Amino acid sequence: MNARRRRVAAQLLDRPGNLTLIDAVRHLVAVQAQDPAAFPLALRARVPGLTAAALDEARHDRELVRCWGPRGTLHLIARDDLAWLYPLVKPSPANPLRRLRQLGVDAPDPTTAARALAGQGPLTKAELGERVGAQGQAIVHLAMLAAAAGLVVLGPERRGKPTYVHAGDWLGAPLPTEPGDAALGRLVERYRAAHEPAEPDDFAAWSGLPVSRVKPLWRESRSDGRAAEPVVRLIPAFDEYLLGWRDRDHAVAPEHRKIVHPGGGIIKPAVLVDGRVAGTWTRTGDGIDVQPFEPLPDLTAEIEDLCAFRGR
Repeated sequence: MNARRRRVAAQLLDRPGNLTLIDAVRHLVAVQAQDPAAFPLALRARVPGLTAAALDEARHDRELVRCWGPRGTLHLIARDDLAWLYPLVKPSPANPLRRLRQLGVDAPDPTTAARALAGQGPLTKAELGERVGAQGQAIVHLAMLAAAAGLVVLGPERRGKPTYVHAGDWLGAPLPTEPGDAALGRLVERYRAAHEPAEPDDFAAWSGLPVSRVKPLWRESRSDGRAAEPVVRLIPAFDEYLLGWRDRDHAVAPEHRKIVHPGGGIIKPAVLVDGRVAGTWTRTGDGIDVQPFEPLPDLTAEIEDLCAFRGR
């Protein structure tokens, strides 16, 4: 069975019937959400009829939570999964502590940002900075340090700017930080359901967890999974289909790698045809500008769906 088509199906890019937004996020385990303009489009590509308004509602209702997750980067996670998943993927305090010391913050305290946020509702970076007496990236690292203790998550964006909120205020209690005994095995199985075919090294690269912890839990797949029919999708920058494995050879031909991944941590929006990147695309005002690598199928339906997602 075609491995790319299996991965397309595992990633829900074939849009299986009756798929809800919350179901999609839970299936994907954690949706890469470093770029607040990109992750809504990743969900649009997977959930039929999804609108930006419906995604905003789910976040305001706290059914979906943006927080630090796998690899120490921001992800969107279903609220019901946080109790078992967050302790495994929460950020390590080591990196924000190191960066805060480099930025001249003496004796950084994991409760500083949490105390400033308590009872305040979501605050922008500038608003939080005023309350903690910090500027620039020091504000973000103070929030991340508090997140490592389960005390801070991100709220919905305000006029495109990220906001930070006390986890206890937003979710009713701080997030747990000690994993349960069966949590890692559960994460391995959930990862595999969203990424098959995959190997332990793929899981380690995706999660940031040591591969030595994973291998004893890895079992050979009992099924070939569902194979998608050929599909055409406009996927956004940093889409999980381009990030979820150790390498991207299944998706990007060698001659196109430097176009799709030009360096500096950038991953461009891509035109996906039957699981292979066949071009890139950018927004131009209310339209879409496509840069093809080869002759492309008709993209009208995808472009119209993307515009409908935005309410245009």
